[in-house]
Amino acid sequence: MIAAAGRDRHAALQRMTRGLVCIVDDDLSMREALSSLLRSMDFAVETFDSAAAFLAANAAELGLCLILDVCMPEMNGLELQQRLRDMGARIPIVFMTARPDKQMEARALAAGAVAFLTKPLDNDALLAALESSLAP
Repeated sequence: MIAAAGRDRHAALQRMTRGLVCIVDDDLSMREALSSLLRSMDFAVETFDSAAAFLAANAAELGLCLILDVCMPEMNGLELQQRLRDMGARIPIVFMTARPDKQMEARALAAGAVAFLTKPLDNDALLAALESSLAP
């Protein structure tokens, strides 16, 4: 469970912004680029270098949306999606991958993903997917 101070920080960020978007990708440059883009759009952003780090932070409870890389060491994005579903987490997921695969895409979308985007990401497609995931 996230400590009370962490929850207070997240609540303050969400009041000042459009909400918290979590990014999970093992590529530092991708995390930094996405974080910069989303902050310029008034989103609060938390980044994680692995699925395990995301789970350890209990960030699924706080985030409005998760931008998730498919191919990561130890636990890939599809495995994290399944783990979140098993936990009952309902955070919308936008997948991204440098290695598009129709079977992976179909599996992710069938399990409830909002979008399955190919790297390098098209900013307009990413923002459209985010807006779709945040719609009531």
